[in-house]
Amino acid sequence: MNQKDGVLELDRQECLRLLATVQVGRIVHTYHALPAVLPVPFCLDADFAVVVRTSAESQLAGAIDRAVVAFQADEVDPAERTGWSVVVTGRATAVTDPAEHGRLRRTGPPSWRASRHDIFFRIEPELITGSELGARRVLHEARSTS
Repeated sequence: MNQKDGVLELDRQECLRLLATVQVGRIVHTYHALPAVLPVPFCLDADFAVVVRTSAESQLAGAIDRAVVAFQADEVDPAERTGWSVVVTGRATAVTDPAEHGRLRRTGPPSWRASRHDIFFRIEPELITGSELGARRVLHEARSTS
C-alpha cells in the first residue's frame, strides 16, 4: 500500500470477488488506431473469464473480436473518497458454439437493447490488477500496528 495516497493493491482473488459484485464495466479497445472506451453489461463466467454482451452489428463487435482489450469495473463513493477499481487485460473472442451461446443467453449478462442478434465475447484474463482507493481502514490498521 502507498500510505501517501491511500491506495492498496489488491490480489487476484480479491479482484475477482469484487468484479462479481457489479454488472457494468468499461471495455477499452482500439478504434481507428485510437483508444476507445464503452460501458457494457458483463458477468464473470465459472472459469473467471469476463463475458460481455453486445449486438452482433455493433461497432464494438467488429473492433474487439480476437483483439487484446482491457476491461475495467469499479465502485467509487466520491463523498467518502473510497472504492475500488479492477482492470482485466486479455484477448476477446466471440462465443460461436451454439450451446454455449444458448447458455449465456440464459445466464450471462443482460442485453441493453432487445436484439435477436446479440453476441457474447469472452475476455480471458491474462492480467488482473486492482486497487482499493482511499483505503482508510487499511491506513488505520497500518498505523495501529506500527
